[in-house]
Amino acid sequence: MSPLDLCLLLCLSAIWGSSFMFMRYLAPIIGPVATADARLFIAGLALTALLALAGFALKWKERWKRYLVIGILNSGLPFLLYSFAALTLPSSVEVVINALSPSFGAVFAAIWLGERLGPRKIAGMALGVAGVAMVSGLGGASVGAASLCAVLACVAATASYGLAGTYLKLRAKDIEPRAIAAGSQLLAGIVLMPALAISPPALLPTGATVLIVVVFALFCSALAYLIYYRLIASVGPTKALTVTFLMPAFGFVWGGLLLKETISPRMLAGTLVILLGTLLVVAGKKSPAAVAGGLKG
Repeated sequence: MSPLDLCLLLCLSAIWGSSFMFMRYLAPIIGPVATADARLFIAGLALTALLALAGFALKWKERWKRYLVIGILNSGLPFLLYSFAALTLPSSVEVVINALSPSFGAVFAAIWLGERLGPRKIAGMALGVAGVAMVSGLGGASVGAASLCAVLACVAATASYGLAGTYLKLRAKDIEPRAIAAGSQLLAGIVLMPALAISPPALLPTGATVLIVVVFALFCSALAYLIYYRLIASVGPTKALTVTFLMPAFGFVWGGLLLKETISPRMLAGTLVILLGTLLVVAGKKSPAAVAGGLKG
């Protein structure tokens, strides 16, 4: 990996690690639906406009259904679930649970792609579950219904990422990654808009809040996707997957410095357990679905 690629990998880890901090900050102010939808729509619109200026055709007529499915599974549903969980959970907990995504990718790849789910991967997934229990406090301290629902929402988000990876392998191998990034996010943002009528922001956002939302969308989705697919083209999906291991470290830093979140020894231990489990799942011959899922924050 060249120094430039290493720098891009660290930048991507820092950007996606910060996305959980943004959700933790914005969700209580404008609501989970507006947080997720604004991120999707603004990022999708920016990427679509950028590709249009470059003369790149998204081929909406023949691809819109696949863009929509990918957008819901790989962005819309996970972003909404993480934003909902951000009402209760610290961002540092969410970013750790996100590391389960490759495990779900391996499960769905075994079901629909016929990939072998051997003892090593099963052990890795078991470690992932144990790590989530440690990080969220399920292994000892009492956990309220709200916290439990938030943890389950995060786990469901990682499952959605894993399912998206399998769908990408089965149905979207012929679509350029940058087209998927633009088309899927824009359509997911449009589809999620009607939900704002059910869960609108309690207060009109201030100018500062709007600026934060725009920065969140442009950096954590639009720019992040461009960096991610640049890395895939340069170093391959296997090495690009290492962003999953770096995101928790940056998530801890952002949450601690900017949101004053406390990082306990139990959380650190649980993080190591989850990352070890993820390493067991993705070690050896990499599953395309496991690689594709779980890299978005």
